[in-house]
Amino acid sequence: MESTTTRILISGFGGQGVLTLGQLIATIGLNQGKEVTWMPSYGAEMRGGTANCSVIISDKMIGSPIASTNIDILCAMNIPSIVKFLNNVKPDGKVFVNSSIVKEPVGRTDISATYVDASNIASKVGDIRVANMVMLSGFLAKTNLFSFEDVEAVLKQRFSGTRYEHLIPLNVEAVKQGLEASS
Repeated sequence: MESTTTRILISGFGGQGVLTLGQLIATIGLNQGKEVTWMPSYGAEMRGGTANCSVIISDKMIGSPIASTNIDILCAMNIPSIVKFLNNVKPDGKVFVNSSIVKEPVGRTDISATYVDASNIASKVGDIRVANMVMLSGFLAKTNLFSFEDVEAVLKQRFSGTRYEHLIPLNVEAVKQGLEASS
């Protein structure tokens, strides 16, 4: 059986939930018994500045925690993310674009681009801050990395028993709405 390694880069402005999205994906990988790394990177200005994180999920030991080149999946929440990281996506890679903010096509024909109206759908759900969960629905629709049940379980695992527990239904609804928009 051939082992698989998936290199994911999630990028956007601080405050868009980029790091949380990466943590959730990494946790799903851990729950599946995979080897996982999560490496955040953000500017000193945080909210409104640039933020990204590398997530690597593998069936084998991971040598480096950083996925900045040879990216399998890029999740771009804004235009600077496309500008900075698009050329690092390997041919046949996947790009998920927040089309609420990024209006132009990515311009590469050797990759699969999925445009998710994440910010607008999140606003309709009731909170712009769940745009990251709407983007997560793009992963569900276009990859076989995990299932809706995996997402629901990790949201409960992450937020149950915390002051954010009341946000679980909102986040689950954002994923559902994103899935409906993707079909």
